[in-house]
Amino acid sequence: MTEFQIPETLEIPHTLAAGPGPGNTDARVLARFAASGVADHMHPAVLQGMVECKEMLREVWGTKNTYTFGVAGTGWSGLDMMFTAVLPGDKVVIFANGTFSGIDALSVRMKAATREELAADSLNPQAASVTVIEVPHGQSVTGDMVEKALAEHKPRFAAMAHWETGSGRVNDIQGFSDACEKHGAMGLIDAVSSLGVGDFRIDDYPGVHGWASCPQKGICALPLTYAPVSFTDHYIAELKAHGAPTFCHHPILEARHWGIIDGKDVEKGTYHRTHSAYAVCSFHEALRLTLQEGVAQRAASYEYHEAALKQAVAMMGCDVTSNMTSLVVLNLPGDLAGREMELVQSARAKNFGIWPTLSEPVQVRIGILNQLTEAAIREIVERFGAEMAAMGADIDMPAIMASLDDHYRPAVAAE
Repeated sequence: MTEFQIPETLEIPHTLAAGPGPGNTDARVLARFAASGVADHMHPAVLQGMVECKEMLREVWGTKNTYTFGVAGTGWSGLDMMFTAVLPGDKVVIFANGTFSGIDALSVRMKAATREELAADSLNPQAASVTVIEVPHGQSVTGDMVEKALAEHKPRFAAMAHWETGSGRVNDIQGFSDACEKHGAMGLIDAVSSLGVGDFRIDDYPGVHGWASCPQKGICALPLTYAPVSFTDHYIAELKAHGAPTFCHHPILEARHWGIIDGKDVEKGTYHRTHSAYAVCSFHEALRLTLQEGVAQRAASYEYHEAALKQAVAMMGCDVTSNMTSLVVLNLPGDLAGREMELVQSARAKNFGIWPTLSEPVQVRIGILNQLTEAAIREIVERFGAEMAAMGADIDMPAIMASLDDHYRPAVAAE
C-alpha cells in the first residue's frame, strides 16, 4: 500500500473577479477578518457585534422590520430560510427568468410538494400547488405578468428574483408588490443581486413580506459569512401559526440568537448556533463600508461605471442584453458566435474571472462588483479586448480606450 502523502500548502492566486459574484472582497473586510481575536461565540464583543450588524442591516435594507439579521452561510442559506414558511400543499406562484430564479422555483416546489409528489421525483418534484411562470431568457418580469398570474391563481405566496444574474435582468419590484397587496399574496423576494447595488428601501414595498440576499455580492463581505434577511411581522405571525419543518434555518429560532424575541430587540439573545468571531467582525466591517459610502451613492457609482463598460463592449461589436448595473450580459459579434465558452475559459485561465450564462442561450457575463474605479474598468476592458483580439476579432482598442477617456473626463475631452 502506498503511503499517503500530505499535500503541500494550498496556494490560491489572486483573481480579478469580474463575474456575477462573488466580487473581490474589500481589503478592509479581509483585514478585520484576519485581525479578529480568538473568541467564543457567546463572548460579549461577538454578541455586541451581532447587535450592531442587525442595526446596520436595517439601515442598508431601508426597513423598520425587527426581524432583520444575517443567516450563517451563503445566499442559498438566506433563500432557504425565506422559503421555510412554504409548507406542503401551499399554493405558490413563482416567476423564473434565468438560472437562479429557476433554482428558487425548484426550492419552492420541493418545499410545497406532498409526500407523494416527493416520492415520485424527490429531486425535481412537480408540485401541483406551485405555478411557475417561465419568462423567456433576456426578458424582465413585468408588473402586468404578475398581476395576471395572481389574479388567475390566487396563491398564498408569490415569489420573484429582484435582479436575475442568470440573464442580467432587473424585474419589476413595484408591480410585484402592488399585485401581491391587491390579491392578498405574501410576496417573497430574492434580493441576492440587488442589495448593496440598487438604491431601494424594502419598506416601500408593503406587498413583500420576506427578503433574502447574500454576503458576497453588493455587500462585498466574505462568502460563507452572513446572508441578510428581513421579515415583516405578518410573515412571522404566519410562521408562528403554521410552523416550519426546520431547525437550522427557522427565522424565529435564528432571530433569538441575534437578540430578537417576540418581535422586540432584547438585551441578551439565546443560543441557536455557533457563530464565528471572524465572520462577525468581517461582516460588521462590510456593513460599515456600505453605510459610510451610502446606498444611494454606491448605486450611482454602479450606474456610472457600468455605463462605461457597456459602451466599451458595444464598440467591440458585442450586443448587450442586460439592464443590471453590476453585470453586463452580452452576445459576441456574429463571427465569434458559438465561441463564448472558449473565450471565457481562455480568460479564466489567465485569472480573469468572467463567466458564461449557466443556461441556454450561452452568453458572456462581465461583472463589476467592488470594481468601482476608473482603473478597474480600464483593466476589465483591456483584458476582455485582448481575449477578443486573440480569437480574431477586429477591434479598435485605441478608439475604445478613448471612449473611456470621454466617459471619465468629459470636460477635458470637450476642450
